[in-house]
Amino acid sequence: MKKSIFLCSICNISSGSCAEDCGFCTQSAHHHADIERYKYKPVDQIVFEAKSAASNGALGFCLVTSGLGLDDKKLAFVTEAARAVRSVLPEIHLIACNGMANVEQLRALKEAGVNSYNHNLESSQAFYKTICTTHTWESRYETCLHVKESGLFLCSGGIFGLGESKEDRASFIESVKSLNPETMPLNFYIQNPALPLKANPLSEAEALEIITQVRAALPNTRLMVAGGREITFVSPNCDIFAAGADAIVIGDYLTTKGELPKKDREMITRLGYDIASSCHA
Repeated sequence: MKKSIFLCSICNISSGSCAEDCGFCTQSAHHHADIERYKYKPVDQIVFEAKSAASNGALGFCLVTSGLGLDDKKLAFVTEAARAVRSVLPEIHLIACNGMANVEQLRALKEAGVNSYNHNLESSQAFYKTICTTHTWESRYETCLHVKESGLFLCSGGIFGLGESKEDRASFIESVKSLNPETMPLNFYIQNPALPLKANPLSEAEALEIITQVRAALPNTRLMVAGGREITFVSPNCDIFAAGADAIVIGDYLTTKGELPKKDREMITRLGYDIASSCHA
């Protein structure tokens, strides 16, 4: 039986002007990156993008907002968008990614039709303070615990290639393992001239080794290779799925371009895999 690859798409529904100073993020207002900035994307545009993603085989669709976390206005907007998407795509696996959140807010998202909440630990507890000073790693972990308590599925992972040590990676993976998330996104750092982090890019071989290491630690978690995939895995026959991944993000990312969905579907087929037709495949 062929391995089935889960496809997910992300939608940046509130972009830029974040007050946090995360050194890896172009949406931070501290870094003045040349990106598109807007308060809220029109709901009809969000629905259009969700329908487009579904037509390209995406089973998951993620509503992402910039900023530290949810307030009443942002929560109202995300729940409105979630209900609108759910009304036209009743079978979509709807994900929200809106920063710090308490249990009550997360339950409101669940009531609006959200299935999963994405909140990444990003890196190890020890390393995180070197890449962000405006909030703590511990506050990120706490939000992940709130997700579990709320009844939503947890999606939590992070970014590799920020200049962390192998010991940091091992610690980070163990922290994610302790949360037992349903999905773990694996991102690989994308350089941007505006960002203060100037770490050397990971080689393809090292990145594949990381996927294998994560799969060994989290055998039952969906591993989704996301940001940085197109610039990290460049060999024509590079097989991230043989290394342990079983999901990818298709289309564009938050502030960077991704591969055309058609090319990704062709890549999956060429490597001998099926595209998942059900969230439970």
